[in-house]
Amino acid sequence: LQGFIFILFLVPFLLTAVEAPPTVRIVHSGHACNVEEERYSERVYTIREGETLELTCLVTGHPRPQIRWTKTAGSVSDRFQDSSVFNETLHISKIQRHQGGRYYCKAENGLGSPAIKSIRVDVYYLDEPVVTVHQSIGEAKEQFYYERTVFLRCVANSNPPVRYSWHRGRDVLSQGSDKGVEIYEPFFTQLQGETKILKLKNLRPKDYANYSCIASVRNVCGIPDRRVIFRLTNKTASPSIKLLVEDPIVVNPGQTVSLVCIATGGEPPPTLTWSSSIERLPEKSVVKDGTLTLPAVSSEDAGVYSCIASNNVGNPAKKSTTVIVRALKKGRFWITPDPYHNDDNIQIGREVKISCQVEATPPEELQFSWLKNGRALRSSERMVITQTDPDISPGTTNLDIIDLKFTDFGTYTCVASLRGGGIPEISIDVNISSTTVPPNLTVPRGKSPLVVREGETVELECLVSGKPKPIILWSRADKEVPMPDGNMQMESYDGVLRIINVSREMTGSYRCQTSQYNGFNVKPREAVVELIVQYAPAVELVWSEVRQGLNRPVTMRCRVIRAHPSRVLRYEWRLGSRLLHAGHFDTRDETEYVVRSLNRDGYGEYTCEIINEAGAGRCTFLVTGKAYAPEFYYDTYSPLWQNRPRVYGYKLQWTQMNPDAVDRIMAYRLGIRQTGQQRWWEQEIPVEGPIQKGELITYNLTELIRPEAYEVRLTPITRLGEGDSTIRMVTYSAPINPHLREFHCSFEEEPICMFTQDKNDNFDWTRHSAATRDTKYTPNTGPSGDRTNSKQGFYMYIETSRPRKEGDKARLFSPTFNVTPKNPYGITNPPAYCFGFYYHMYGKHIGTLNAFLKQKGQATSDTAPVWSLSGNQGDRWREAKVSIHPTSSFQVIFEGVRGPGIEGDIAIDDVTLEEGECPDPPSNHIISKAPHRVTHIWLLCTTLAFTLFRGQR
Repeated sequence: LQGFIFILFLVPFLLTAVEAPPTVRIVHSGHACNVEEERYSERVYTIREGETLELTCLVTGHPRPQIRWTKTAGSVSDRFQDSSVFNETLHISKIQRHQGGRYYCKAENGLGSPAIKSIRVDVYYLDEPVVTVHQSIGEAKEQFYYERTVFLRCVANSNPPVRYSWHRGRDVLSQGSDKGVEIYEPFFTQLQGETKILKLKNLRPKDYANYSCIASVRNVCGIPDRRVIFRLTNKTASPSIKLLVEDPIVVNPGQTVSLVCIATGGEPPPTLTWSSSIERLPEKSVVKDGTLTLPAVSSEDAGVYSCIASNNVGNPAKKSTTVIVRALKKGRFWITPDPYHNDDNIQIGREVKISCQVEATPPEELQFSWLKNGRALRSSERMVITQTDPDISPGTTNLDIIDLKFTDFGTYTCVASLRGGGIPEISIDVNISSTTVPPNLTVPRGKSPLVVREGETVELECLVSGKPKPIILWSRADKEVPMPDGNMQMESYDGVLRIINVSREMTGSYRCQTSQYNGFNVKPREAVVELIVQYAPAVELVWSEVRQGLNRPVTMRCRVIRAHPSRVLRYEWRLGSRLLHAGHFDTRDETEYVVRSLNRDGYGEYTCEIINEAGAGRCTFLVTGKAYAPEFYYDTYSPLWQNRPRVYGYKLQWTQMNPDAVDRIMAYRLGIRQTGQQRWWEQEIPVEGPIQKGELITYNLTELIRPEAYEVRLTPITRLGEGDSTIRMVTYSAPINPHLREFHCSFEEEPICMFTQDKNDNFDWTRHSAATRDTKYTPNTGPSGDRTNSKQGFYMYIETSRPRKEGDKARLFSPTFNVTPKNPYGITNPPAYCFGFYYHMYGKHIGTLNAFLKQKGQATSDTAPVWSLSGNQGDRWREAKVSIHPTSSFQVIFEGVRGPGIEGDIAIDDVTLEEGECPDPPSNHIISKAPHRVTHIWLLCTTLAFTLFRGQR
């Protein structure tokens, strides 16, 4: 029989699944604090901020469903997965509070409606609480005198809502406990969240004390309480400050500015901080003891700087000053011919106005002077100097020359400076002569339209004449869109607009026009340049993989989406470098190439180039006979129990992606290696007959060493060779089946099969083996080996040595089991389970061993034992079995009760749960040293499948 089972493990078997619509459910792993039961088609998963969220979407259905994770009311950035991989896991490391919400897993395979399940993720957190102190309105004084009412407000951001408690010194304050104290219940404000206010009415001497506010979220998710202390004295006062600087502060660039802020009042002493109107403080700034230092200031550092003092008493104090950095920049001029005669030329006997403009900071310090041919010029009846002109921009001076004479020709200089010096002057020279002429614009011959290829550099040119030569402004003439630099206009001093890396979107008309600045203030001259950008054809499909079997047809199509120019297009089809076919497009926008019967030489990379004057667009098709990758199905919930302490098995399940796309899959190459090792162990799994779409393939991995994890690689093989591989991890976990088809725990691994100690009992159960146990306190009691008589095997026992007292209890809780749903094997309702275990109770002081069944919603104290035994039972392991009939999810509990002395150790081992009523209970006189024999449902299914498989052959 053992040989038959070993062969059975090695034989792969194929189970064909009938097409079925998808079903889906969500399971969790990671750091869940709590997972509530299904409620209105959602589950609530609570997690502590900063932990790792892992949700796995398990699906059934054939063909394999496609899986997608989305989040409630989410944008594109909230879509986490959009793939067809089974065991699809949503993984968020260090989850933050804003990432809470409802997550949906959607599975669809084209049969019926998509299956959707949701789970609400609630992120728990608790920030440090803050206490603020205020006097009642109308009573705010500098000091908190007697007979004044004071409010202490405690605020803490949290989820779930905070529960607050107040303490004065060591005394707990509660409503009604002190006539001078009122406690306002929490209320919610949008800015402060949950708050709780302590009101001290008509302050008394004893009210001057240390007050502590404790914020608690009732220790959910292991979040500890947060405490903040505030000391209230008769000197407690809100902050006040002084700025020891002028307002505003006017400095030259490069100087160092120190802004000194001191606290003049406030108890406790306030904290001083600085802020700025320019988003944040400059990086080079230094803050020390309330002094803000700005070294080597520049124009970018100008702004309003504020000193803020806060001590959580009253409102923060704030005082500000403005830093102004002196500067002169951007000098410009323009000439206006006789403004009263609408003339574009300068003529003798007419009027001429020269305007000069600069930007100055601060503007009130700006001053101008005028020179003619280097000599100072003063305002007169014929030469009128105006320092400011209210009709034009500030920072402008005008020189009006009335009744222009020949002797007025010359160089006029406008000099701008700031009073007080320290900033270099700006000088602007303007020539007025008989050669001064208005501007003119033309486009050079052959420069419009300009035809260039995408990605090149192009220069648009307008010839500008006139004296003085004006600045040229470039803009789009055909549409209201920005220029390449992002602005609506670009300046050019030589009439040339240079565009680097021109794109197809830049095709269109460009306007060049004269600017009044640094030239004539006359009606603008303008011209238009046409730009045409050619680009290579854009095609689809850019890249495609085509998988096809031998002797089958293959059709490849390449379509033109857009191209310029589009009138001359030709195409070339190649396999590698070999030309297959070429031609020209007529009225069509696509070309196709057909391989009527694929042979071995037909595999390879096909390219279709569609070509115009600007270049080529390329469609690429990789034609291959490689099989698609297999896709792992969600597997057994736990490793297969092989009733061997150090060995486990695993049932691999997978479906084949598009099995009909290529030649028949003849075998799979299975590779397996232990995590962290380099060497792969490989074997071939033969496949009998063609694989159908959605067919479930199963293979048992055996002889895996507990608790090691393994990397498994699966590669399909056709007559053309290997296909794409798929890799997954196989990780050992305690063999717990959610539906109780089998459960066995021999306590061999440290996690002890997810058993947990009761925190409310007197002491704990201990995991030990005879090889490591120290028996110097309790000689000749307790087992000499585990249930199989192995000194290396582990078991659980209660140590009854001091300080244990008679009657002390130790309780061990199993994991929670779900009741099996409606069962095809006809088990009665409620279903029955056989609960079994081995016990060792040897010693003259043995107390009692109890076993309980605790169902959902029951308190531990409300349950009665389903099995109980007291007293010395001899130096042997005995088996106990009892039938249980739970009606909801449940746990089993072992309770060891200490007897009257130290020679009373009780041990348990090999805990099992099986479907169905227990057979006749074993005799307590049987010494069980033979290996445990249990008939497992999974083994029966395996045998049945093997029999059916042989019958089909």
